[in-house]
Amino acid sequence: MKFINSKIYLVLAFTFLAFAPIKAQEIIKETETDTVKPVTVKPTGRIKVDGIVAVVGDYVVLDSDIDLMYRELQAQNVPVKDVKRCELLGKLMEDKLYAHQAIQDSIIVTDAEVNETMSKQIDYFVEQIGSEEKMVSYFKKRDMESFKTELFEMIKTQKLTEQMQKKIIDEVTITPEEVRIFFAKFKGEEIPVFGAEMEVAQIVIKPEISQEAKQRVIDRLNEIKNDVQQNGASFYSKAVLYSEDPGSRSNGGYYKMTRKTPFVKEFKDVAFSLDEGEISEPVETEFGYHLIYVEKIRGQELDVRHILMKPKVSNEALNKAKERIIQIRQRIQNGEISFAEAARSESDEKETRNSGGLLLNPRTLETRFELTKLPPEIYSDVVDLKEDEISPALLNDDERTGKSWKIMTVINRYDEHTADYALDYTKIKDLALKEKQIQAIAKWSNEKIEETYVKVSPEYRECNFANNWVK
Repeated sequence: MKFINSKIYLVLAFTFLAFAPIKAQEIIKETETDTVKPVTVKPTGRIKVDGIVAVVGDYVVLDSDIDLMYRELQAQNVPVKDVKRCELLGKLMEDKLYAHQAIQDSIIVTDAEVNETMSKQIDYFVEQIGSEEKMVSYFKKRDMESFKTELFEMIKTQKLTEQMQKKIIDEVTITPEEVRIFFAKFKGEEIPVFGAEMEVAQIVIKPEISQEAKQRVIDRLNEIKNDVQQNGASFYSKAVLYSEDPGSRSNGGYYKMTRKTPFVKEFKDVAFSLDEGEISEPVETEFGYHLIYVEKIRGQELDVRHILMKPKVSNEALNKAKERIIQIRQRIQNGEISFAEAARSESDEKETRNSGGLLLNPRTLETRFELTKLPPEIYSDVVDLKEDEISPALLNDDERTGKSWKIMTVINRYDEHTADYALDYTKIKDLALKEKQIQAIAKWSNEKIEETYVKVSPEYRECNFANNWVK
C-alpha cells in the first residue's frame, strides 16, 4: 500500500495529528446533499463552515480534520508545500477503516489505556507550546474539557487502528526461500545499501545505597499503604503525588500486564500473587521499592497500580562509585583485563554484563547500531572514540534507574556497504518481511473497502487516492 511518504506518515501516526472531533460509532445517513461544502475564509476573519468530506463505515472525516493535520505538520516543521489535501484525506480514511474493522472484530481498547496515553500527550504539548491555555488556543478549542474529550476519541481511534494493523501483520511470516527471491530481484545499483554501523559496549557501576536510606523508603511506603487501607485514601492520588515512575505517575501508577509483559521478575511474581483489591508490602527491584495494588483481575490479565520510590544516593557513595570505575578503566588500559572480562566480573548492569558489556539495539534486537540512529546520549559518548579507546568516566543520570558511573568503548565499526546476502541476511529478511506485510495490508484494505460503506464528498472525488475509495 502506498503512503504519503515515510517522514510524513510517521509524523501522522506517532504524534497524533488529527485533533478535530471524531464521532465514533456515528452512522451518517446518505441524502442528496449529505455534505456541506466548505466556505472559503474571507479576509474579515469569518470561520469556514465545517463539513463532512468522507464517511468510512461508522466514522466520519471532517474538512477541519485536514486543516488541523496541516497545522500540526507545520508545528512539527514538516514541509507542507507539496502535501496535498487529497493525500491527508486518504490517510485519515485509512485510519477510519482500520478503526471501523477493529470494532467489527471485537478488538477492545480500555479507557484506562486511552487516558494514560492522553495524559502523556498533553504533557508533551504543554512542554512544546508553553501552557495548557496556549495549547487549547493553538488547537482552536473552547476549553480544556472539550479538548480532552476530542483528544480522547482521537487517541481511542488511533489505538484501534494500531491494534487492527498489528493483527493483520502478526499473521504474516516469511520463509528463507522468500527472502532469497526478494533479494534476487535487485540488480546492480538497485541492491540495498546499509549505512555505517558500530557495536558499543559499556561497564556500569552503581553507587551503594545505605540500609538507612532503604529503610526510610520502606517506612514511607508502609505509611502510604496504611493511609489507603485504614483511612480510605486514594491509591491513584498517592501515585500521582509520590511515585517516581515517569511512565505511570501521571496516570496514577496504572499498568495493564500479563505474565508475558516485560516487567522485572520480582514485580511480576508479587503482582500475580495478590488478590483483587490487595496491596503488597514494599517490593524491591533494581528500580527501587514498589507498592503494588491489583485493581482488577481478568483471567491472566491484571490491571495494576504501583508507587515507586527510590532510596537517595549520598555524595559519598557516588564518589566511591566513580573511584571504582576509574580503577577498572586503568586496569583495562594496563592490559590486566579485557573490557569484556571486566564487564562480566565488575559491571552492575545485568542486561549487558553477560554479553561482555555489549549493548543490544532495542529496534532490531541485534548488537549493531546504525550510526545515524544511535540514541543521542550514546552517540555523543562514543562518536569520537578511536579503535580500542575507552571513554573517560561518565556520569549517567537515568530517570528510571538513578545515577551511576560508566565507561564505554566501540567494539567494532562497519562501514557503509552494499548489502551482502550472507553477511546481512537478518537485515535483508527484515526488508523482505516488511514488503510482505505492506502487501498484506494492501490486500486487506482492498477487500475491506469493497465491503464497507464509503462515501467521499464531490469536491474530493477527483483525488488520485492510493486506495479505491471512490468506488
